[in-house]
This record gives sequence, C-alpha cells and structure tokens, in this order.
Amino acid sequence: MPIFTPISHDAFVADVMMLADALRDGDWTPDYIVGIGRGGLVPAVYLSHTSGLPSLSVDWSSQVDEFAAGALARFAARTHKGERLLFVDDINDSGMTIGKIRDTLADAAPGHVRFATLIDNVRSAQRIDYAARRIDRDVTKDWFVFPWEAVASDAAIAEDAAEVPSRTA
Repeated sequence: MPIFTPISHDAFVADVMMLADALRDGDWTPDYIVGIGRGGLVPAVYLSHTSGLPSLSVDWSSQVDEFAAGALARFAARTHKGERLLFVDDINDSGMTIGKIRDTLADAAPGHVRFATLIDNVRSAQRIDYAARRIDRDVTKDWFVFPWEAVASDAAIAEDAAEVPSRTA
C-alpha cells in the first residue's frame, strides 16, 4: 500500500513561487505558460498569475487528439514564429508524459520549449529545466496528493497511484 503524502496549499504556493523566481532569475522568458492536463493545469495558472505571463493548456491526459497531439502540433508551429513555451506539470515521475510531449513537439524550433514541474524525480527518464523540489524514487516512494487532488475520494487517489506500481513499490 503506498504512502499518501498530502501537499498543503501553502507548500504548493511556495513551490510555484520557487518556479517563478527561477524564471525571473534566468536568461530565458517564455511567451506562454502551458499547463499539461490534468496535473499541470493548476500549477500553470498559479505560475501565470505570479509571473504575469499568459497561460494556455494542452489536455494530454484526455488523449482527445484535437486537445492533445493536435494542440501540440499547433504549439510547435507557434515556436517557428519565435514564441517560447514553458510546459508545466505537477510531477516528472517516470518521464513518460514529458517524453511523449517532447516526441510530439519534435518539430518545435530548437530552444523554444522548456519544461517545469513542482516535483522532479532524479531517476526520471526525462530531464526538465525547472523544478521546485527534487526526489529520488529509489528512496522516496510516497504518492504525493496535490491540493486539487485532495477533493477526490480515497479510492480514486489509490486507483491513480496503482496505475504505475513501480513508482510507489
């Protein structure tokens, strides 16, 4: 049985502020914050508000083409007009989502796409550009419950955690 570790709203906001500080202190500024649905939508909106940058979204979790792969093709085309896109998700755990998005964005202009997450697993198959905190899945097996997930039933949270048992076993 996985250990469910709630992330408080205050800790979530502190993580968003860390990402905002990293963006302000860097030499790269996105034109848009792009939330990756489902888990990246709320952090992207918060980051948009704190940075003053507009937000967009891609609903990757739905796998409805016009909102997932189709949307990513349109995002890739925007990079060729010079736009920079920061894709935001809640966690880079296995790297599966970010890897699939990167593959789908293969036609994007080099240097115009970056990724940020609240939590980055150092064992992930994908590296990201910005993270509020890092974990090592060889050590930390907790299933993190973000504030927006806390409204789900315990059974639904357990079902989400069970989708990829290696993350928590």
